[in-house]
Amino acid sequence: MAKNVGILAIDVYFPSTCVQQEALEAHDGASKGKYTIGLGQDCMAFCTDIEDVISMSLTVVTSLLEKYGIDPKLIGRLEVGSETVIDKSKSIKTFLMQIFEKYGNTDIEGVDSTNACYGGTAALFNCVNWVESSSWDGRYGLVVCTDSAVYAEGPARPTGGAAAIAMLIGPDAPIAFESKLRASYMSHAYDFYKPNLASEYPVVDGKLSQTCYLMALDNCYKSLSLKYEKFEGKPFSLADAEYFVFHSPYNKLVQKSFARLVFNDFLKNTSFVDEAAKEKLGPFATLSGDESYQSRDLEKASQQVAKPQYDAKVQPTTLLPKQVGNMYTASLYAAFVSLIHNKHSTLAGKRVILFSYGSGLTATMFSLQLRDGKHPFSLSNIATVMDVAGKLKSRKEFPPEKFVEIMKLMEHRYGSKEYVTSKETSLLSSGTFYLTEVDNMYRRFYEQKTSESALSANGH
Repeated sequence: MAKNVGILAIDVYFPSTCVQQEALEAHDGASKGKYTIGLGQDCMAFCTDIEDVISMSLTVVTSLLEKYGIDPKLIGRLEVGSETVIDKSKSIKTFLMQIFEKYGNTDIEGVDSTNACYGGTAALFNCVNWVESSSWDGRYGLVVCTDSAVYAEGPARPTGGAAAIAMLIGPDAPIAFESKLRASYMSHAYDFYKPNLASEYPVVDGKLSQTCYLMALDNCYKSLSLKYEKFEGKPFSLADAEYFVFHSPYNKLVQKSFARLVFNDFLKNTSFVDEAAKEKLGPFATLSGDESYQSRDLEKASQQVAKPQYDAKVQPTTLLPKQVGNMYTASLYAAFVSLIHNKHSTLAGKRVILFSYGSGLTATMFSLQLRDGKHPFSLSNIATVMDVAGKLKSRKEFPPEKFVEIMKLMEHRYGSKEYVTSKETSLLSSGTFYLTEVDNMYRRFYEQKTSESALSANGH
């Protein structure tokens, strides 16, 4: 049986086009600091008319295989997590098969997983479970999380973003799953959903969505703690993991979430917090669950108490979510990528807890154990290959007016056929795939910058 199954390699791609949140604030006539301090966001990436979830996926998968020297014939399962609907029937995974067909590999299991921002986690668990199972044929699994998060004009628009992340799954991984430490919470809620197939924009109940997120977090943390206690003989507290990584629709929610875990620890066992924290949190100990989700005073007090631990255990995970925005299925893993980028030299031997949330509602908290991997699958090489700093530096900032104009064009084109894109590739780095046209039968055609071979939706 395969041991230490987990993530061997990761690569990340996000569009080089972005808009500064501060500039967007001014353009929208929002109060100063509303997006930057209120939401905790710095910058937002977005797709222009030549990029979409398929082009981003083609780019990131090709890049991962090349940079880690992986033979495409060695992929046995490919799963995609996304909530960006390109087609109601044809999976994004089938588009990615063009990469593998060229090498004669058509024997690849898996399709797309969909449920809001949780699809990437479902895809990841499927691949990990496959490698751990008797169905495993000895080849690698590959997981792709890809989304373009866009909102109608209004208060939710600054919580958009776009990215694709690819993860290679196999045994003896530097990022190994502690499969027994995994707790889920699933329920029925209408907090964020996309019922209108004619529009890319979701229906959002912002206040409910935040409450659902925190409720799912509480439940997962409680279940995970009980499982941990069963195996380790002692209750779990925040001290038992080095880092905590959260699905990040916007950074302010991440701050609130970690503070919520501190409050959970206090309720579970007051000895888990110091005297000053007891004093601050004490007055809230008798609140019911519902009351605690609505209490602004508790929110403030718990964030103050949590701040030093937040800075140590969470802040290193926030770089990409703050700079790129909400990437839906890729959001949690972009936060994890940020941690590797910031701390790769000191991560071996550490436990990292991740919390994945998808509206509607699905959530899982799970544990990873990090180790020193062998080249090319070492944590330091993963950090080098991803080149997060380089990718952020080479971006082009667009003025808000131009961003709004592009959003209008994309809105107009959503679901339509018979158009040719601008093919304006000057901002794309070499090797990036881009959309060239959608024909009269809605077939999508892609090309790779500086590459001879043009890829198309039906394999011309």
